[in-house]
Amino acid sequence: MRTSARLGLLAATTVAGLALASSPAFAHVSVQPEGTAAKGGYATVNVKVPNERPNASTTKVEVSFPADHPLASVMPQAVPGWTIEVTRTKLAKPLTLHGKSITEAVSKVTWTATDKGIQPGYFQKFPLSLGRLPEDADELVLKALQTYDNKEVVRWIEPPVAGQEEPEHPAAVLKLSAATDDHHGGAPASNAPAAKPSGGGGHGAEQAQAHDDGEHGTERWLGIAGIVLGAAGLGTALVTSRRRGDA
Repeated sequence: MRTSARLGLLAATTVAGLALASSPAFAHVSVQPEGTAAKGGYATVNVKVPNERPNASTTKVEVSFPADHPLASVMPQAVPGWTIEVTRTKLAKPLTLHGKSITEAVSKVTWTATDKGIQPGYFQKFPLSLGRLPEDADELVLKALQTYDNKEVVRWIEPPVAGQEEPEHPAAVLKLSAATDDHHGGAPASNAPAAKPSGGGGHGAEQAQAHDDGEHGTERWLGIAGIVLGAAGLGTALVTSRRRGDA
């Protein structure tokens, strides 16, 4: 009886390790600059959207920009298999860009799939050119809504707080580096292709397993360690049990 109980416990440990290693809960919408995102300059960034559901595809992505640090220029790049809508909002206080007064700023960009969207086991990058980036902030928090074809909506809107655990549905954060002399940092907005409505022809997604995100390597290795330890213990218990039965 003791041997059976020990084997049951070891088997449960192994299953738990497998569940931890394969769990997609650690993947979330993020924003990554190409090169630098310097204060007061321009930057090209990629909004990375992984599909977290095993039986549903992502068909709509909405990214909102902070009203306290409005951006005069937000230009999306066309993505095959997706239409793009840019929403602009009147500013309470006009901005000045290249000597011109800007009275509106982009408040949201929406990508809607025209084909299969982001299927399970894949992620998609949505390129944006941003500028000018604020000079009085260290980061920009971009809140996102991810809609699946089963009508589920995941709200990635919780700002991470330094010194605290990551929230369940964190908002994407663009870290800003020190200002450069030319105030351009990454690629300027004028160099980014403007968005055009795109028809079908594939989901345009790039393959990646959710647990391959480097941001969460610690959790993944803990799961793998649990599998190895559980399997080793299970094997030892089986050998011991057989020896006792033969005695």
